[in-house]
Amino acid sequence: MSSKFNRVLGKWDIFTLSFGAMIGWGWVVLTSEWILKAGVLGAILAFIIGGFVVVLVGLTYSELTSAMPKVGGEHVFSYRGLGLDASFFCTWFIILGYVSVCAFEAVALPVVLGNILPLSQGEPLWSIQGNPIYWDWLLIGTIGAILIGTINFFGVKSAAFIQTIFTLFILGAGLMLIFGSFFSPNVARTSIEVWSTEKVSTGLLTVIVMIPFMFVGFDVIPQAAEEINLPFKQIGKILILSVILAIVWYTAIIYSVGTTLSTSELEASSLAPTDAMQKIYKGVWAKNLLILAGLAGIITSWNSFFVGATRAIYAMGYSGMLPEAFAVLHPKYKSPVIAILFVTLTSILATLFGKEAMSWLVNAGGLGIVTSWTLVALSFYQLRKKEPLMPRPFKVPFGKWVGILAFVSSLGLFYLYLPGNPSALNGIEWTIVACWLLIGLFFYLWASRVYTRKGMRDKMDDHLE
Repeated sequence: MSSKFNRVLGKWDIFTLSFGAMIGWGWVVLTSEWILKAGVLGAILAFIIGGFVVVLVGLTYSELTSAMPKVGGEHVFSYRGLGLDASFFCTWFIILGYVSVCAFEAVALPVVLGNILPLSQGEPLWSIQGNPIYWDWLLIGTIGAILIGTINFFGVKSAAFIQTIFTLFILGAGLMLIFGSFFSPNVARTSIEVWSTEKVSTGLLTVIVMIPFMFVGFDVIPQAAEEINLPFKQIGKILILSVILAIVWYTAIIYSVGTTLSTSELEASSLAPTDAMQKIYKGVWAKNLLILAGLAGIITSWNSFFVGATRAIYAMGYSGMLPEAFAVLHPKYKSPVIAILFVTLTSILATLFGKEAMSWLVNAGGLGIVTSWTLVALSFYQLRKKEPLMPRPFKVPFGKWVGILAFVSSLGLFYLYLPGNPSALNGIEWTIVACWLLIGLFFYLWASRVYTRKGMRDKMDDHLE
């Protein structure tokens, strides 16, 4: 089947969509938490260990994307490797991950803006678990959601252009922090605190469980595979490169902040990297510059995951697993308009729950991401066994072993979310996952009656041709 999308994305476009999504703004607000929980050494180890798992999963994605460069990514990988039902669960859970990031950013936008603007004056509209929700927070989050939706409505190329500008700004500000921490005379390093192993054993797993949410983004590339104008082998290489550079980025940021701020300064800071930046350069301007980089990070991750979510929803609509309305493309801009509206409204809904919703979304979305990664790794392994002669422009060496390691590692990450672990989901987070699953099952059972399972398979087979 010929693609209904336009191939307009180049090498730099897909790199910034992937890398810009992974670096986002989470490091601006969470670095102090990582260091306080696991120490600098433990936090760096957590990102190296978790990053190794992500590299394994990324290798499976790279090979499968080059072999099946179709919109929806996980949707087609899991169908060809494991069948119809696995394809539904794999895609529906990665959409949970993507939508949770979009909703997270809608809540985060006013939180970050509040550090440079006098927001939240007057009486709150209501409170969620003691956290007040103000009218200006709702307004800012809503406007942000509408703007991101509008950018994506005008096509993926406009989204990629915005992504490039903001990713370059984040890189510039982040590199100022990293290099400044190495060379600034204003930093008094405390090597005993920095390399202390005291917190490693207690905090390592707590940080590792956050890593899927931090690294999700490379898998946006296969979602937009039908819009990429590159040799398929290059797509896989760029995907892996973006993951490796994200590992370097996070470990460098942790080291820079941990060597710049003392434990007491970290405990008193709400945005530790911005305070580290101010300490290095001795000026409020430096702190505000990094806050602006955080705002840019919100845009890059929001934008990327908006692309990923809407393409995955489109793929499910096209295959008949969701109502066919979700597969409607704008005749001129080739954007999935109903999917864009759905993700925009979901982001706006999240603003009603305020800051408390941020941790819920990180953890519930992380479970969705890891579930999807596990099924993709299993699909990779199965396809190596079932279809060894399938053309693979980017072929991973020792493929079966990579598939096994990626599957076992992803399953290990999945285990960390389960009850009995220090990092287990709480009741509200399980409720989010359960509600999402029930909504998906309702659509799937309805679609099975309306379009029939044979009809779904026929559409999937047509899509894979």
